[in-house]
Amino acid sequence: MYKVLVTGGAGFIGSHFVKRLLRRDDVPRVTVLDALTYAGHTANLGEAFLDPRLTFVHGNILDAPLVDELMARHTAVVHFAAESHVDRSLTTANAFFATNVLGTRTLAASAGRHGIAKFVHVSTDEVYGSLAEGSADEDAPLRPGVPYAASKAAGDLVALSHFRTYGLPLCVTRSSNNYGPRQFPEKVIPFFTTRLLQGEKVTLHGKGQHVRNWLHVEDNCAGIELVLCDGKPGEIYNLGGGTDLTSRDLTAKILALCGKDWDSVTCIPDRKANDLRYSMLCDKIAALGFRPTRDLDAGLAETVDWYRRNSDRWAPLVRAPYAAHATDPTASFAGEGARAH
Repeated sequence: MYKVLVTGGAGFIGSHFVKRLLRRDDVPRVTVLDALTYAGHTANLGEAFLDPRLTFVHGNILDAPLVDELMARHTAVVHFAAESHVDRSLTTANAFFATNVLGTRTLAASAGRHGIAKFVHVSTDEVYGSLAEGSADEDAPLRPGVPYAASKAAGDLVALSHFRTYGLPLCVTRSSNNYGPRQFPEKVIPFFTTRLLQGEKVTLHGKGQHVRNWLHVEDNCAGIELVLCDGKPGEIYNLGGGTDLTSRDLTAKILALCGKDWDSVTCIPDRKANDLRYSMLCDKIAALGFRPTRDLDAGLAETVDWYRRNSDRWAPLVRAPYAAHATDPTASFAGEGARAH
């Protein structure tokens, strides 16, 4: 197995992946590189710090000298680090393109210089854009509809260009909406859960008609690990959970788990930039042996219970000035899930 550099490893998905790697006996070193922006927290790694194989480095993927220094000590990269929240991308798009495009370029160029044996670039189903019908396979055209998705699509192309031009052994994963414990409370499931647990109302775009596919974070990490080990360089792998829900149906599930009813929900007009439906075909990753194992209802119950038991972890976040989306009573849900953080 590899000595693995994990970017964004203090974020939601990244921290779950780091813990998964450390459960393997054949991983000699794991280094987390994370800028600890608002959505990254060392507390997400928790007990992983007890493992002497783990090193944490506070730094930015745009810092080329630091990236070079770290790359020289590793044989593989799993790249989670990203700006990932759709609503923020509508007003602060420059940060998204800097991190998601230029940051990816910095990492890929360094990986090539240092002879990295495997590079996994973690992306999103949002790059395919909204589909009225059917499902996107990995060869489908990219039609991102919002700045966040456009920055990830551009990052995907940058990453893949390093395989095609320089032979970097790189794979791309594109996952559907992730959920699970420790997710930052700007994303819909923790956003709704934390507000409802505090006795506050939540808001729903339109009639709750937006459709998303939901994948437990541990299933996503299992798929990424599989691609790290067995993925073919130059290939893209869609990772989905097989559970599609409208935003209204998901809201109903969260209400029930929080002991609330529809009096706690306010419907507001839909926003203009709001993809109606994402859907992917996942045959390629299935051919590698991937099967999601987490039942959605059980996973949601576990997730809501984590927020119920760990208010000390999320309450300071929703009070902080940077968490405007998580504290704004007019903030709403259109089916957005989670990406690298």
